[in-house]
Amino acid sequence: MKYYAYKMGHDYGFAPNPFGGTCTLATCKPKIRMGANIGDWIIGTGSKKMGLKDHLIHIMEITEKLTFQEYWSSTKFEFKKPLYNGGLVRLYGDNIYYESKDGRFKQVQSFHSNQDGSTHNGHLTKDTNGKFVLLSTNFWYFGDKNFLVPKKYQQVCSKVRDTQIIKDQALALEFVDWIKQNYPLGINGFPINWREHRQLKFSL
Repeated sequence: MKYYAYKMGHDYGFAPNPFGGTCTLATCKPKIRMGANIGDWIIGTGSKKMGLKDHLIHIMEITEKLTFQEYWSSTKFEFKKPLYNGGLVRLYGDNIYYESKDGRFKQVQSFHSNQDGSTHNGHLTKDTNGKFVLLSTNFWYFGDKNFLVPKKYQQVCSKVRDTQIIKDQALALEFVDWIKQNYPLGINGFPINWREHRQLKFSL
């Protein structure tokens, strides 16, 4: 079992996407998606950029690992395909890649597309280099209800710019048990950056 930690630069409910009863990591963080396996844990904390250093935004145990095509083809995850007139949950759907007949990945209009809806080749390349989509039915997503990780456990927060594997597994396990004992499973808050939509609405 491994514990992966990383810093989040923003939180739109896209990466991770905690909706529909399954928390999914289908984009960004290709090293985690390539290397992590079922039973491993992922800890996502805020960054200085967000003003949320060492604040817990989500934690998930990987309970399933799919290829992009398996994720795209599954009727179970149709809900996670972006829909631009379906509210914010659907707007930030992360089920955005499928394989064409020639074996190349295609990107549907999404948060990772260009502003005009066309394919963003940089995101496509980085995202699909991760090879897999990680899924969890055993997760805690805090979003705007994030909190500063107690000092006792702050070593489980990523201290580097990229992905970090936590060396002190005993401390990480203790932290997971502490979360289980103190917070309800599943969604505990809304995505932090959704406030941008509320601000836009109020300014009209």
